[in-house]
Amino acid sequence: MTQKKDDDLQLPSKLDGNDQVGDWWASNPMTYGNVHGDGEYLGDEQSYELGTREMFTKIDETFYAWNKPLHTEKPFGKIFPYEKYKGKKVLEVGCGLGTMSMNWAKAGADVTAIDLNQTSIDQTTLRFKTLGLTGTIRQMDANALDFADDSFDYVYSWGVIHHSPNLKKSLNEIMRVLRPEGEFGIMLYYRPSFLHQYMTKYIEGFLHYENRFLGELQLASRYGDGAREEGNPHTWPITKDEMREMLNPHTSQISFKLLGTEIDNIFPLIIPGLGDFMSTFLKKPWARRFGWSLWTSGQKKSS
Repeated sequence: MTQKKDDDLQLPSKLDGNDQVGDWWASNPMTYGNVHGDGEYLGDEQSYELGTREMFTKIDETFYAWNKPLHTEKPFGKIFPYEKYKGKKVLEVGCGLGTMSMNWAKAGADVTAIDLNQTSIDQTTLRFKTLGLTGTIRQMDANALDFADDSFDYVYSWGVIHHSPNLKKSLNEIMRVLRPEGEFGIMLYYRPSFLHQYMTKYIEGFLHYENRFLGELQLASRYGDGAREEGNPHTWPITKDEMREMLNPHTSQISFKLLGTEIDNIFPLIIPGLGDFMSTFLKKPWARRFGWSLWTSGQKKSS
């Protein structure tokens, strides 16, 4: 199995539009359950109903547990500058079922949350109403944001726009609506990661012969997402150099951080037996180099 270098631009052929993506995610929302859209969770005998307070609580508990190293007294406090943007205009591109936009609203930001599919909009709206939070929640395509230039002080997106058939256009739109010297944070899946190179390309593609029937984009879409759901129309992990090239016209300040929160689950599969007993200290260097979640942050150029 030959692996591409990180600096090799390797963007797959694009779909014609976002209709397939929006329709699939509307039918299979990310509940962090056993499968997309499911209200059942491993080790929990209760089945949760989408749209209930109990379901929102379960979604959040599961999502937070997956990302435990990123929290302070606030969820994701190690990466999100909540205090700096209290009272400021904050945009989330791809709000899913509203966990992150909820936290920004609780922290006092003037939150706008958008998503491509109506299920996410309905559920996030219901979440805000249930919790008595204020925010603007709108259905919108990240490739054509319906906001004026320089509208927001901070823009972020978590695990969403790698599902866009035109990632570059989505990034251009994010930077367009961000004010000069405003900050951004974007999490995308990372192509050189253990999860993609070992779990998807080697295990599924090579050992299970899936690469005989699926192209590289199809393979990544089917097996690269968290629940590994059949039918996912577009998931394409990125590299640092691809991100740098697409963002360079907008900013000279870019930093990368590989989060690697999934390494604990993958190491026992890569190194059976030994992987179960490896300390966090020994795993961290691998997580920082081969983690699945690439966090890109920076500041837009001044006018």
